[in-house]
Amino acid sequence: MNLQKVAIIGCGMVGSSTAFALAESGLFTNMLLIDVNRDRAVGEAMDLSHCLPFIRPVEIRAGNYSDISDCGIIIITAGVGQKPGETRLDCIKKNTEVFRSIIPQITEYNRDAFLLVVSNPVDVLSYVAYKLSGYPHNRVFGSGTVLDSARLKFLVGRRLNVNPKSVHAFVIGEHGDSELAVWSSANVGGIELDTYCSHCGYERHDENRKAIENDVKNSAYEIINRKGATYYGIACATTHICASIVRDEHSIMPVSTLVNGHYGLNDIYISVPALIGSGGVEDVIDINLSKTEMNALTDSASTLRSALREIGF
Repeated sequence: MNLQKVAIIGCGMVGSSTAFALAESGLFTNMLLIDVNRDRAVGEAMDLSHCLPFIRPVEIRAGNYSDISDCGIIIITAGVGQKPGETRLDCIKKNTEVFRSIIPQITEYNRDAFLLVVSNPVDVLSYVAYKLSGYPHNRVFGSGTVLDSARLKFLVGRRLNVNPKSVHAFVIGEHGDSELAVWSSANVGGIELDTYCSHCGYERHDENRKAIENDVKNSAYEIINRKGATYYGIACATTHICASIVRDEHSIMPVSTLVNGHYGLNDIYISVPALIGSGGVEDVIDINLSKTEMNALTDSASTLRSALREIGF
């Protein structure tokens, strides 16, 4: 397995944006693009290769599944995108069929890579990829609520006029309508969030939290309504996850991973904080949740279980 070689399956807006972000990151020396539309993959590889005079050396080419045998990370972005007025779960049946086609072709040529699922609904499809591939669970995970957490940090940072990097907070649960922000442990530079908000003159904490959480949940819908799709944010989130694997950073981020015995949940892929390193998901981190947050996470898991039952998993 070559951790310097990455494959991206699906060259739509998310796949191509992810390829561009990864090319600029310098994480990989080889990048393979695969798409059901071969011409699209070839065109993207050509376009990205013209960046090479400005970035670190990386071989970028279109290929077939037979070319992935030595890939260290395989990123799946293929599937039907979310349309205006749809939820992520509305994509479930069509994208499950896409995965039934893709996963066997991956496992035919590679049994050792990390499978990073980005396609939506990401929690459901991560579980589908895990079951269909037979890979160990630590090597199959999804982008989860990494982007949602970034949106939360951005919105809190903008409200408080502070760098979002100084905001520490997680969004967990389904990457979708039942997700929840973990306010009970949120802080700004180590200062409890409500205390910092009061320092900035914001006192209606519950009201402000609800408004920000709704903005986080609705961000994707608004972007899709305005421009048709979201892709830059998830491209950066995916690059961040890949960096933690390739560089063995041991970063903690809320990826969609198999949960057994944590938070009272079992045999479900859901987004919770996890330690990401060269072993993939090396640990699931149990953070303290309030009773309300714990109930919301349980409800989110129920939503995902219902979705899995619809597709026979």
